[in-house]
Amino acid sequence: MNILFFLNPKNEVAYIEEDDTLRQALEKMEHHKYTSIPILSNQGTYVGTITEGDLLWYCKEKNVLNARESESIPITDVPRRTTYHTVSISSTMEDLFSRAVHQNFVPVEDDGGHFIGIVTRRSIMKYVYSKLAELEKV
Repeated sequence: MNILFFLNPKNEVAYIEEDDTLRQALEKMEHHKYTSIPILSNQGTYVGTITEGDLLWYCKEKNVLNARESESIPITDVPRRTTYHTVSISSTMEDLFSRAVHQNFVPVEDDGGHFIGIVTRRSIMKYVYSKLAELEKV
């Protein structure tokens, strides 16, 4: 099976860019109701993933309590506590599954290292569930 079967392409994925601010990240995450969101470079490469917890702990540590203050804080100033590992488009399904065990989504890069989308744990679970249901019918 090919990783592309599970891929949510970049144009359908909410992400932030490395020159965005803390406020922009908060607003995008709130709008989409996400608990984590990928960060991309201006060249389209995957930089990392920021989580609600990262933002919360940063705001607590730096005493950032209002939206106006968060407009001047680059998202790259916020330390990330978890590393979301990527897979290459040419990776095996085993690589994808092993990443999805520990991450709620897996960023996917093309052979040039550019971000092309994500595979969600949900899409993998739905696929596995459908295959189990098929087996039960036999």
